[in-house]
This record gives sequence, C-alpha cells and structure tokens, in this order.
Amino acid sequence: MMTEKPGRADYHREHQARAEAEARRLLARKAELQGRWLSWVAQELYQLSPPEFASMVRRELQRQS
Repeated sequence: MMTEKPGRADYHREHQARAEAEARRLLARKAELQGRWLSWVAQELYQLSPPEFASMVRRELQRQS
C-alpha cells in the first residue's frame, strides 16, 4: 500500500509557524545590517531548503515588512 504524498496545503500548514519565525529573524537584522541587509537576506533565502519553504519565508518577509 502506498502512502499519499502530502499536498502543498498540508506542507504550508505544517511549516507556516517556522516560516513566520524565520522571517522575523531575518527582519530583526535589518537595522544592524542596513545597506547590506538585502544581499544578506538574498543569501539566507538561497540557503533555505526545500525551495517551497524558502518561498514561504519570502512571502512572510513581504507580509511582515
């Protein structure tokens, strides 16, 4: 018997709180890094895995800022 792969909505529900926390962590460094913040955030997002999670964090950054 095959187990069903979780759908996108399930993944989103399961990882939403973590994505929100990660976005808050990234935004917390904005004042400290000032002009370097944008390139730093881009690098941090690039390192997140899986890509679906990185997208969730990116959306949270937009929503929270």
